[in-house]
Amino acid sequence: MVGRSVGLFVVAAVAEIGGCWLIWQAVREHRGWWFAVGGVLALGAYGFVACAQPSSAFGRVLAAYGGVFVAGSLIWGVVMDGFRPTRWDVLGALVCLAGVGLIMYAPRR
Repeated sequence: MVGRSVGLFVVAAVAEIGGCWLIWQAVREHRGWWFAVGGVLALGAYGFVACAQPSSAFGRVLAAYGGVFVAGSLIWGVVMDGFRPTRWDVLGALVCLAGVGLIMYAPRR
């Protein structure tokens, strides 16, 4: 179950961050309206992927996804835009991912 959940977080991150990046490219970089359309479609897909998480606790899933989004955004920036994170960026992302682990996978009654 944890493996499926982690996989869904990765797919959700690609959909949401990719969708935002496509819209950014359309608006800020003047790359064309088709980038915005692709972004809107990717953001819509993100919503459906988030619903596929095994946990039925909406707040828990979205709170944990926030940490995945932080780390994923830094990775996206490195791969797609040549961004170079500082050690503080990396440390912050690791703290967020530790929070994801606690929120989603800590033992509960």
